[in-house]
Amino acid sequence: MSKLQIIETPQGERMVVLPIAEYERLQEAAEMLEDIAAADEAMRKIEAGEELVPHVVVSRIIEGENCIRVWREHRGLKVGELAIAAGISQPYLSQLESGDREGSVDSLRKIADALRVAIDDLV
Repeated sequence: MSKLQIIETPQGERMVVLPIAEYERLQEAAEMLEDIAAADEAMRKIEAGEELVPHVVVSRIIEGENCIRVWREHRGLKVGELAIAAGISQPYLSQLESGDREGSVDSLRKIADALRVAIDDLV
């Protein structure tokens, strides 16, 4: 660590003056600790059984893709498979995914259950 200088402001506050290279090193170390803490938290959630949503899924939804389609594809389901699991017709599901129809609360709840997501993740 470089030589530090301690100064006192006119208001009586003590401050440390250090070379910019030392400051940048400390900043990088603090960011690394934040990254480690975030990784530890993610591992704790995974070990507790919580599902973490991949960036690609979030990005597709943010970009405006149909949420049902994005989640269906993420779960590796075909339209017919999801329709059967949700107890709705395949044409109806296709219309929901294309945006040609709006789903009823009951239908969206069935789809959400089949996809193992909250209904809020679909609307």
